[in-house]
Amino acid sequence: MFIVTITYTQPIEAIEARTVEHREWLDQHVASGLVIAAGPMVPRTGGVLVVASRGTKEELETLLRDDPFQVHGLADYAVTEFKAGKLNPALAPFA
Repeated sequence: MFIVTITYTQPIEAIEARTVEHREWLDQHVASGLVIAAGPMVPRTGGVLVVASRGTKEELETLLRDDPFQVHGLADYAVTEFKAGKLNPALAPFA
């Protein structure tokens, strides 16, 4: 599985101008089952994605390049791969 940490690099006004596009991009990946959970950090300095292990880290990084926040240079992305040692049974299909 992967944790993606998104850190905004531009003012919140620039982020908000692209949030609808970003959420539409997320919707397609949530619907496909790739993104398990997504949401803004508190306070809102970025966001976090929990992503199923359906490919390599490099493949995920390539996919993330299509996120409008990254396309428009609004955020930096850090991808951390991990192996869940403990997992709620409901999440087993994503591991």
